Amino acid sequence: MIAASARLLRLLSLLQARRDWPGAELAARLGVTPRTLRRDIDRLRSLGYPVRSSPGTAGGYRLGAGAALPPLQLDDDEALAVALGLRLAATAAVSGMEETAVRALAKLESLLPARLRRRVRALHAAVAPLGMTGPQVGPDLLTALATACREHERLRLRYRDHEGRASEREIEPHGLVCAGTRWYLVAWDLGRADWRTFRVDRIAGTPQAGARFLPRRLPEGDLAAYVSRTVSTQPYPIRARVVLHAPVERMREHVPPLAASLHALDAGRCVLEAGAHSLDALAYHIARLDVEFEVESPPELAARMHALGTRLLRAAGAAACRAQAR
Repeated sequence: MIAASARLLRLLSLLQARRDWPGAELAARLGVTPRTLRRDIDRLRSLGYPVRSSPGTAGGYRLGAGAALPPLQLDDDEALAVALGLRLAATAAVSGMEETAVRALAKLESLLPARLRRRVRALHAAVAPLGMTGPQVGPDLLTALATACREHERLRLRYRDHEGRASEREIEPHGLVCAGTRWYLVAWDLGRADWRTFRVDRIAGTPQAGARFLPRRLPEGDLAAYVSRTVSTQPYPIRARVVLHAPVERMREHVPPLAASLHALDAGRCVLEAGAHSLDALAYHIARLDVEFEVESPPELAARMHALGTRLLRAAGAAACRAQAR
């Protein structure tokens, strides 16, 4: 009886971890026969869990949405991660979540065993979140976008760009990226036949879901890297490519992903790509990194840096002469 109950909890945990499970794979994970799996599924249904099945040799199982949230099976590390996430929710860029997060955290702590409750409280006592200001988005909008990404559903939405121009877009959403206080949606824009990055706080109203689509290969193979490049470089009239004589891991400590994109060239060098409205702004930000570098493009940036360096040397020389004269 104990083994059967433990197997039911394991089955429930697996159904919560993934949307669809082929029956044969699910039975193999549990180490039981397909017949035993069907009996366990029937037991879950008798307890009120809406487990849906699809017939046929390739059939499978899915935990459907029910009238009440089923109990989640969390291990110790998962419970701590959830508790910390709720603790930080009040300082995130999602509006209206503060009170909800506090209620959820109180419920979670009341269900934790004593050993975990002590660890969670110690964690909360040691963490002091510093709130950040910035654009906020509603949880309903984030949930709708995340669901469309997961279900591969096209969306029709109203969008306002950085210059305030409104447009209607039909897109295939692929993923969300959180960068500090801002959320970005990476999607294939059907009207422009290209990838686009959308600031979520600039999406107006509720997007309308449409037909399903087949996922495309992600740009650059990584959503975060794509957002970093498109946000830090593409919107600007002047774009620079600079080789920094320092490891990429070191430079990532000093260059925020929204300011520039970085990728390794070799063990001791990396490439920085950034954009700006003026050559002076680019020259300043690159020079302040305090590493040796080479400007690959544009040539106007290298010329501007040469002129600025000459001016600085003249100023330094004049200061040295005045100091000697005293």
